[in-house]
Amino acid sequence: MGVDQTEPEVPEDAVGRRVSCGGERATVRYVGPVPPTAGLWLGVEWDDPGRGKHDGSHEGVQYFTCSHIKGGSFVRPAKASFGVDYLAAVRQVYQVDTEEVLSEEISISDKKLKWWCVEERSYESLPSVILSRCEVNGPGDDGEIKKTTPNVQWLDMSGTLLSCWEDVAAVTQQLERLEGLQLSNNRLRLTSDPSTHCQAFSNIKVLALNSCYLTWPQILHCAPMWPQLEDLCVEENNITELQRPEDVLQSLKSLSLSSNPLVQESVLSLSALPRLEQLNLSNTGLSVIRFDDAAPGAPTEMFPALKKLSLDRNNITEWCVVDELAKLRSLVQFSCRGNRLTSSDRNPKTANQILIAKLGRLVLLNSCEIQPEDRKGAELDYIKMFGEEWLKAGGRSQPSAQFISQHPRYQTLIDKYGAPEEGELKKPEPFALKNQLLKITFVFPDAGERKPIEKKLPATMEVQKVKGLLYRLLKVPVADLKLTYTSPKALSPAHHLLAPGGQVKEQRVSR
Repeated sequence: MGVDQTEPEVPEDAVGRRVSCGGERATVRYVGPVPPTAGLWLGVEWDDPGRGKHDGSHEGVQYFTCSHIKGGSFVRPAKASFGVDYLAAVRQVYQVDTEEVLSEEISISDKKLKWWCVEERSYESLPSVILSRCEVNGPGDDGEIKKTTPNVQWLDMSGTLLSCWEDVAAVTQQLERLEGLQLSNNRLRLTSDPSTHCQAFSNIKVLALNSCYLTWPQILHCAPMWPQLEDLCVEENNITELQRPEDVLQSLKSLSLSSNPLVQESVLSLSALPRLEQLNLSNTGLSVIRFDDAAPGAPTEMFPALKKLSLDRNNITEWCVVDELAKLRSLVQFSCRGNRLTSSDRNPKTANQILIAKLGRLVLLNSCEIQPEDRKGAELDYIKMFGEEWLKAGGRSQPSAQFISQHPRYQTLIDKYGAPEEGELKKPEPFALKNQLLKITFVFPDAGERKPIEKKLPATMEVQKVKGLLYRLLKVPVADLKLTYTSPKALSPAHHLLAPGGQVKEQRVSR
C-alpha cells in the first residue's frame, strides 16, 4: 500500500516539537516509517505516560526512547496538531468577544488580578492575554506581536505547544510591558546560552513554571534570563536536592517549591537569598530543619528577610523544629496545617497555643490573625503548662541546659508575666478511668424521707443512662424523673441541667 496522499505535511523540524493529539500533549521523538505498515508515523512521548503503550520500540526495533517505560506511542500525522502562532491563537480566543479578557481573572503564581474596563475595545488595549491550553507553538511573523498586542502586562501560556525557551523569548521580547508570565504544564527544551535572552524577559517579575518536569539545576541554568524576577512558582516538578543560587535569583522575594520531593538537608541552600520574604515548602516531605549557627533562643543569620513560611502537609512531629523556626528574625506568618505536632492532651487548640507561645513574633498562624488577647492567653497557658517541669529543672535559680533547649522562650515569658505559682501549674493527669469519674450525690427535695445516694459516674455518661441507673435504684419510671445538677464550683447560685451526651447546660437563678 502506498502512502496516503491526504496525509498533512510534517514540519522539517518536527523531532522535538510539541503536538496535541486528542487533547493530550506530547513531544515528537521520531518521524518515519514503522515496518511492516506503510506510510509515515510520528513517534511521540506523552506528557501523561499513562496515555502511552511502549518505550519507543516496535517488534524488536528501538525507534526512540522515553523516560517512562510505557510513555510512547506511534500516531499518524493526521492525528497530531503542531499548533498555531501566538496571534492566530489570540484571534481564536478573543474574536467573538474582545471584552472577555477585560473582565477575566488571570492567575499567575498565587496572585489573582482582575482587570478593569478599558475604553478602547481592541487587541492593542488588552492588558492581559490568557492562552492557557491553547495550541500556541511560537511567535509567528517578526514584529507582528509588538504591533498587535503591545500593552500586555500579564500573559498565560500554560499547557501550550511551545517547545523551547527560544520560542518563549521570541514572543516575550515583543511585549515590552510584560511583568507576569504563566508557563506551567509545558515541556521546554533548555537554551544553551540563557544570558542571550535577558532582554526578552527583562521586565518579568512574576513567573510560574508548575508541572514542567524541571530539576533545580535546570532552573538555575535558566535563571540568568530573569534578572528582575521577584516571584517564582515551581510547584510539582522534579526538584530534589537544592543548590545555592550563585549570582542568580538575587532579587527573588517569593519562592514556592510546594509538592516537590526535596532533600531536606539542602533547604538551607536557599538561606542566603537576601530579599526572600515568602517561602512555600508545603508537601515536600520535610521533617527536620536546623539553624546550627545560632544557640537556642538566639537569632540565625540565615533567611534574613523571611516573613512568611508555609510548611503544610509535611512530616513534622517534633516541637524542636518549631524552636528552630523561632530563630528566624523576620518570621511573622507561619502555616503548618496537616503535620503531626501534638500536645500532651491531644487537643489541636492546645497545639496552636504552644505554636503561638514558641513563635513570639507571629501575626498570622495558619492564615488566622493572632489577636493580642489570644497571644497573652497562649503565653500564660504555656507558662503554666510547663511550669512544673521548669521548677524540677531548677527554674527559680537557673534552669538546666536541657530545659532551655526545649523551651527557649520560657525565660522571656517569665520576664514578661512573672514566674508561675505552685497552685497555677497545670499538672497532666494520667489518662485512667478513675480520673475521669465524677462524684455525684443524688438528693430528693420532694421526698424528704429518702437519704442522699452517692455514686461515682464517668464524666461522659449520658443523661439517659443516668436515668436508667436511677430507675434500677429507685423503681421510679424514667418518664417521671426530672433532674437538675448543682455545681459546688459555681461562684454564684446556679442550677445545671444535664443534657444528652454528657453536656452541661447552665441556667442562672436570680436571688
